[in-house]
Amino acid sequence: MVRKQEKVVLVTGGSRGIGSEIVRVLAESGYKVAFTYQNGRDLAEELLKEIGNSTNQAMAVQMAVQDPENINQALKIVRSELGIVDILINNAGIAQEKPFLSINERDFDNMMAVNLRGPFILCQQVIPDMIRKGWGRIVNISSIGGQWGGYNQVHYAAAKAGLINLTRSLARIYSKDGITVNAVAPGLIHTEMIDREINSELGQEKIRGIPAGRIGETKEVADSVKFLVSNEAGYITGQTINVNGGMYFI
Repeated sequence: MVRKQEKVVLVTGGSRGIGSEIVRVLAESGYKVAFTYQNGRDLAEELLKEIGNSTNQAMAVQMAVQDPENINQALKIVRSELGIVDILINNAGIAQEKPFLSINERDFDNMMAVNLRGPFILCQQVIPDMIRKGWGRIVNISSIGGQWGGYNQVHYAAAKAGLINLTRSLARIYSKDGITVNAVAPGLIHTEMIDREINSELGQEKIRGIPAGRIGETKEVADSVKFLVSNEAGYITGQTINVNGGMYFI
């Protein structure tokens, strides 16, 4: 069993939205936290300053998850600064609203590269160290769209569904090695991306259909992640944890 203060967490796409709240919650809980950004260096630096009072073992690193070589370079930096990655949170992702017949090959390939291939490669990179240590946690941030499909985001929903199945597959293979692999599937959560969506009449209709009667907060997602990466969640693996206020039951 690895003590919390010795654990290194890598959160991809950690400079904004759900990712930044995961970074805050885990840093405040005593983990060594590395998080990635692609273009938002200013946001990353602001977050580092914000969590500076809770830990002096945090860092931000540039990573384009659609670029395998960039992934390798970023992981080398994290390992040299903080150590090997014990906990991987695959959070980085993109969305695109577009009618199905308008989605072109470039749209599809980019969606898969960021939302599915990137997490796949990151898992390949960190799992060997986790096996050697006999302990590891991987949490993939999927989406309710990956469970019930997409209307104007068919390629997004397909990628997120693939992420759920990647989660199940890796859990089948590596749980025996002390590595749990789970997914978290948020519903409508207060982020910049969702806030734009809910300003429409269709968005307001979605909110009225949520049994909890509201949209969720980023901290509610982050707290679910915090539990899944803990020692107390060691017998939970291959699961998709729904944080959606009852929008979708499984």
